[in-house]
Amino acid sequence: MPKSPNQKLKLLYLLRYLMKNSDEAHPVTVQDMIEELARQDISAERKTIYDDIESLRRFGVDIVQRKDKSTGYYVAARDFELPELKLLVDSIQSSKFITQRKTLSLIKKLENLASVYDAQLLERQVYVRGRVKSMNESVYYNVDEISGAISRDRAIRFKYFEFTVSGQRRYRHEGAWYIVSPFALMWDDENYYLLAWDASACRLKHYRVDKMTHIEALEQRREGKEAFRKLDMSSYSQRVFGMFAGEEKRVRLRFLNHLAGAVIDRFGKDTILTPDGDEHFIIAVDLVVSPQFFAWVFGFGAEAEILSPESVRRQMGREAASIAALYGQ
Repeated sequence: MPKSPNQKLKLLYLLRYLMKNSDEAHPVTVQDMIEELARQDISAERKTIYDDIESLRRFGVDIVQRKDKSTGYYVAARDFELPELKLLVDSIQSSKFITQRKTLSLIKKLENLASVYDAQLLERQVYVRGRVKSMNESVYYNVDEISGAISRDRAIRFKYFEFTVSGQRRYRHEGAWYIVSPFALMWDDENYYLLAWDASACRLKHYRVDKMTHIEALEQRREGKEAFRKLDMSSYSQRVFGMFAGEEKRVRLRFLNHLAGAVIDRFGKDTILTPDGDEHFIIAVDLVVSPQFFAWVFGFGAEAEILSPESVRRQMGREAASIAALYGQ
């Protein structure tokens, strides 16, 4: 009887079956494997299955034999453990820049890295539907295009849009091209940002990746490398609130002691907290003064106070007065 054309693929089919259908709680028997191979038009005997399992082990697949009521085999070690896959799924679900459709697609791919039984534990898409997700499906590929331009030391061009009150896109600068030199992609407040050198403004700027369209890498080399080299990326997001532009200043602030955790979360563990009496502490940090910074301070109410410089303190007073006036106070 002639052999099936699939016979040469026997080890591959066997590996796929073990990866998909076995785990510690669900070992498969030799007979299970023989029946699966038969469904692929591949003949197999118990002895050859044992030989195949040994070959897969020598190849590096961690196949464990379990002996209880009946002998079974399962893949013990995988590239990703279940807790790691759950972490990735949760990260994808919570990312606003990934659209709902792409979120479901990525989760489905992650499920293929687990057994069919563990994959059921990853099926938590119900939590995705109620979240605010990006409306720009191309953002997933924008990241790849930008990363490629950075690795090849190329400038890029793109169009930038904002939403109108009717929910429609409106391109800034009447649809004109933005031409910049990309240097880094950053994650801040659940959004992806591009940090790039704008030669026309002669400074570094950041752009929301999900609001960029028609991204193209150009032939021209990047500019602004010296400015980027001088930038401390590890502390950049700590100084810039909500990616709002503004003037960087040394600011002193006083907080009630119970806010130490919130301050360390914002500025890092290296921030020096100087006691000020029994109930307060003071910090001095370099940060970009912007409306988003004032909103952050305002969120603590009377438990946080800007001490200096006086110009920033007065500006905070004006912000507070304008809000009070809005409510008739």
